[in-house]
Formats: sequence, C-alpha cells, structure tokens
Amino acid sequence: METDSELFFYCCACKNIEDLTEISQEYIDWYNNLRISRKTKSMSPVKYREHALAA
Repeated sequence: METDSELFFYCCACKNIEDLTEISQEYIDWYNNLRISRKTKSMSPVKYREHALAA
C-alpha cells in the first residue's frame, strides 16, 4: 500500500531540482496545515491545535 507522500510524488512530473523543491514544499505545507485526520476529529492540524488550546 502506498502512502500519501508516495502517491503525491508519483503524480508529479519533476523536470529539475527546482520543481522537486517546490512540490516538496507544497506537500509539507499541505501535510502540516491542511490535511484532515480522523485522529484529530476530522480537523486539519491547525484547527485541532486551535481547538486544543481553546479548551
């Protein structure tokens, strides 16, 4: 079974190191800020942190 990161990189067409760097940074931003997880009550990591700090 492939992970999200493996699928992400298989779908991109990197022509040079700059493309790979840009795509990697976009993936890291998505992973750290936007992805939804069942463990976090279907919230993104940012929303979950805000929720946890408000409690």
